[in-house]
Amino acid sequence: MVGVSEPNEPFEDEGGRPADDLRRSSSLVGAGIFLSRIAGLVRESATAAFLGTGVGADALRAALKIPNLLQNLLGEGVLSASFIPAYAKLLDAGKEREAGRLAGAVAGLLLLVTSLLVVVGVFLAEPITRLLAPGWPPGSDRFELTVTLVRILTPGVGFLVLSAWCLGVLNSHRRFFLSYVAPVAWNTAIIVVLVTAGLVTTDQLSLAEAFAWGALVGSLAQFAVQLPSVLRLARPLRLSFSFAVPGVPAVARRFGQVVAGRGGVQLAAYVDIVVATLLAAGAMSALGYAQVLYLLPISLFGMAIAAAELPALSTLDHDDRGQVVERIDTALGRVAFFVVPSTIAFVLAGDVVVATIFQRGNFTADASVQVGFVLAVYSLGMLASTSSRLLQSSLYGVGDTRSPAIYAVMRVVLSLLVGIALMFPMDAIQLTVQGFALVGDPTWQIAPEALRESDVNQFRLGAAGLAFGASVGAWFEFALLRTRVRIVFGRIRLGGPSAPRIAVGAVCAALAALAVRAWLGALDQHPTVEGIVGLAIIGLAYLVPTRLLRVPEACELTGRLERLVRR
Repeated sequence: MVGVSEPNEPFEDEGGRPADDLRRSSSLVGAGIFLSRIAGLVRESATAAFLGTGVGADALRAALKIPNLLQNLLGEGVLSASFIPAYAKLLDAGKEREAGRLAGAVAGLLLLVTSLLVVVGVFLAEPITRLLAPGWPPGSDRFELTVTLVRILTPGVGFLVLSAWCLGVLNSHRRFFLSYVAPVAWNTAIIVVLVTAGLVTTDQLSLAEAFAWGALVGSLAQFAVQLPSVLRLARPLRLSFSFAVPGVPAVARRFGQVVAGRGGVQLAAYVDIVVATLLAAGAMSALGYAQVLYLLPISLFGMAIAAAELPALSTLDHDDRGQVVERIDTALGRVAFFVVPSTIAFVLAGDVVVATIFQRGNFTADASVQVGFVLAVYSLGMLASTSSRLLQSSLYGVGDTRSPAIYAVMRVVLSLLVGIALMFPMDAIQLTVQGFALVGDPTWQIAPEALRESDVNQFRLGAAGLAFGASVGAWFEFALLRTRVRIVFGRIRLGGPSAPRIAVGAVCAALAALAVRAWLGALDQHPTVEGIVGLAIIGLAYLVPTRLLRVPEACELTGRLERLVRR
């Protein structure tokens, strides 16, 4: 995903083959996401070092769910699915003036809605927290800190949603890099404020508040770095609050349907947080750290390729089913190539990955083992989740936002049923570097208040039950989307045309991961160095056979490395 010399140059979509177009545009998206995710990992590493898996980390994970809920409902994926197809078609038809009016109306309406929601979030932070964390009694440190953090974080939502609007405009103009690298500004602000606070205090409550203030400043910065380019491209841009602007009713209809689907997924995330407060202390932060790593390949590869394909899929001749299927198949192969080794590493060496990134300061080896197990369970559904992103975009491209919304709700219901059924029995199991231990009654019951309110992590595995439910739901949703895409376009293949060759690389990577697992054992001495070496071995064990088998993405990566060596 590196080696893009001029990331802000417009993407030329004419005359290139679908595979070449896909590689170029997804590389631009991937490069931006890669940099933003690296910044995100640095942010999470700093958070782990200062807050560990204690009171401050638990409260922060809960408080972040409210702004994340609003951002995801009104921002990135939802706005892209509803706004980009309409805006991109106007541009493709040469109707720049109409496109500018549409962009201005969408921005104005988003500004109005988010302003109202921000006011509600700030003034009703306490009752919101009561709903968000019923397992934390009012007056407790976790509860009061969460209320404070919600009030600080919520005003930043408006800037993040407008930042997502910028992303929609930039992507429609084939400017992929800037919109996806912009979150680096958000992460950088948090890191600077958190590290500065960490130099003067060790109080977890104060450090969590510092994180929140940094996030607020970063939200403004993320919007500000994109705005100049948007103003140059979207001309004439006139801010308005009118539904009468041509295209706005269609965007609003699609927006509502996608929100229904995304809303279901976000509701599931909200319910995960609610029920996690009923588990022993440490479940919330373990779930949060595992989700950060699990979502990294999904964002880096699934989102990158899906985002790059959405404008093209919106303007293709959909009557040419063969062309569309070829494009989707090629993209599915690219998704699988990059996600499979990540899945192997997370499932078979999850604690190694966690220790490499987080294990320092207040984040212990026991926490690495606990979070690594939750990560491994989450990752069972990673290939399905990343592939589903692309299939959703293919349906959005033909205006079908209803089917993905229905499937998302069905996924949520199944995930919650499975997750809640498993989490309470699994919360009786403790996992540390010493291994598994049954430390409670493995029945369907809420953890005692003393365990929920403990100031220290109990290293229980209740969060892994929720993770397993998410994995089951991910495969269920993928099966539904695949069936729908087959009906609309034709038969597509999980893993694309290179699936058998990728499978060979996966077996080699799995054997290497088991060897690394046995070689490293418990990472308690030099986790970062040992982990990097181990993960590099797994990566090479996957890359070499796929290159020998001439998987296109493997040839592309090794070709870039060869060119760098020759220089």
